[in-house]
Amino acid sequence: MKIFWNTLLHAGRNLLPIILVVAAFQLFVLQSVPEGLTGILIGLGVVVGVALFLQGLEMGIFPIGKSLSNAFARRGSLPLLLGFGFSFGFAAVIAEPALIAVAEQAQTISQGHIDALTLRLIIATSVGLVVALGVLRTLLGWPIHWFMIGGYIAVVSVTWFAPPEIVGLAYDSGGVTTNIVTVPLIAALGMGLAASISGRNVLSDGFGLVALAVMVPMITVQAYGIYVFEIVGVDLAADALDLGEPDDAKSANLDPMGILMGLLVTVRDVLPIIAAVLFFQLAILRQRIPHLKRVVIGFLLVILGLYAFVIGLKLGLFPIGERMADQLIARDNVIFLYLFAFAIGFATTMAEPALIAIGDQAEQAAQGQIRANVIRLLVAAGVAIGITIGVHRIIAGDSIHYYVIGGYALVILLTFLAPRYIVALAYDLGGVTTSEVTVPLVTALGIGLATQIEGRDALMDGFGLIAFASIFPIVTVLGYATVADYTNRWQAKRRAADSPPDI
Repeated sequence: MKIFWNTLLHAGRNLLPIILVVAAFQLFVLQSVPEGLTGILIGLGVVVGVALFLQGLEMGIFPIGKSLSNAFARRGSLPLLLGFGFSFGFAAVIAEPALIAVAEQAQTISQGHIDALTLRLIIATSVGLVVALGVLRTLLGWPIHWFMIGGYIAVVSVTWFAPPEIVGLAYDSGGVTTNIVTVPLIAALGMGLAASISGRNVLSDGFGLVALAVMVPMITVQAYGIYVFEIVGVDLAADALDLGEPDDAKSANLDPMGILMGLLVTVRDVLPIIAAVLFFQLAILRQRIPHLKRVVIGFLLVILGLYAFVIGLKLGLFPIGERMADQLIARDNVIFLYLFAFAIGFATTMAEPALIAIGDQAEQAAQGQIRANVIRLLVAAGVAIGITIGVHRIIAGDSIHYYVIGGYALVILLTFLAPRYIVALAYDLGGVTTSEVTVPLVTALGIGLATQIEGRDALMDGFGLIAFASIFPIVTVLGYATVADYTNRWQAKRRAADSPPDI
């Protein structure tokens, strides 16, 4: 019980920045109490769902995932390592809460033309394949920067041909694939492999799997959009899209049958992780699952926590984002919208547990070259700037193509200029910037803005904020490292020039 209480406090700290930012804007800017406050307060029970989910991960999934990673690394079998990388990449992403939330929003806005389950399967398969590729890269010692430069050139090239209805969603999909479930598992796999292989560096070879998992879904989802909107020929403009106020009780399905169906759907979502664990533990390693009772309880907590999280989204975080967008637009002052976007991005990123964990691991691996606190500030500033630019794009009605292509062109340029030790970490940091709480709120904010501003389209303009929150942390980290490296080399040259010659 004490462990669960600590986990609950941990999840509460993650939600606290959002509550403080929203409360500050409601009291001092809007000077009003939000409508539907009771439902929103009930929905903030999402923190309980997150706590149960995290507790289940700690008890069931993480220990067995780490033990499997170590076992396969010791065996040194390439096919087993690649199969394990694919299976755990797929299984972790298909159950990712933030991806579930975004996929359901996309299905609703597209009137079912974009199927939520199909979208998740496409993304999970692409992540599984690219994690297997990342494992191979670590084993063979291939430089990460060539993968990232080539990959993002491919991303940008596909964007030119993709229909505008899918671009924002595709880039958002890349940003939400690496979150509460995926980051710890994938990061542990990469760093564990790098640490166990002679001649590999944990900082330059261990990081990078998360970055690859962010990049490839952007390509596959845009390809899916080309199929839906170009080949099948779906025309959303021909259908009237009604995104009026949802009925909370109906959308949350809180009747007994709705709860049962929701739990069954959640079991379906978590089933791939269970199947992957059982297959590799029993069929490949042929070992009994250690601490079986603890693992079973952990999986049950994951299911209950994930279901409570989804219900909390529908009652709490989605309404908050949409109503804040409505109220701030009604103020007819875009400065408040920009301030809200910046504050949400900065505050929530500073409290992001995955970022804290990655920053601490990077500081240990870098042996003094990197400071965890500096990394957190740079990433938080990047997220805040990115979300603010994304909000400006929606307000201005500009095409997302030019923004993301320009952003990634800058990233590619900085990749050439930045010192090699920072590249893999910088790309990974772009994938851990948004928490399971932040993603739904920011997504709802973007959709709310797009539905309230005349001439905007919810599907084409509403998505994309998460993409900006992933691009600009890479820019700030690479930019800082480039300037710091140049400054250090310049100072070293000055010291060498000023020192007296040896006699």
